[in-house]
Amino acid sequence: MSMKGNMNNMMKQMQKMQKKMMKAQDELFEMTFEASAGGGMVTVIANGKKEITDVQIKEEVVDPDDIDMLQDLILAATNDVLKQVDDKTNATMGQFTKGLNMPGMF
Repeated sequence: MSMKGNMNNMMKQMQKMQKKMMKAQDELFEMTFEASAGGGMVTVIANGKKEITDVQIKEEVVDPDDIDMLQDLILAATNDVLKQVDDKTNATMGQFTKGLNMPGMF
């Protein structure tokens, strides 16, 4: 196979992979992630774009004398849900980069 044929083939492979990556990313963005803290007293829901879409707080955890605890629960649930999005993003998108040792690159 000629060098030009090789390059064309490689470009086709790259385009195919790029389409797969975009599809995977779109699917990721559509996903919903959920984390709760305090035994379900606070629940935070996010999408794959790391946008918080909902925060649910059980009435019994709302104590005007203990706002700190409520803030801690919200922080814990929020950090947890964002970590879930990160982990899933890395797992999903990582599959595209791990097999990428092309000759002549890096």
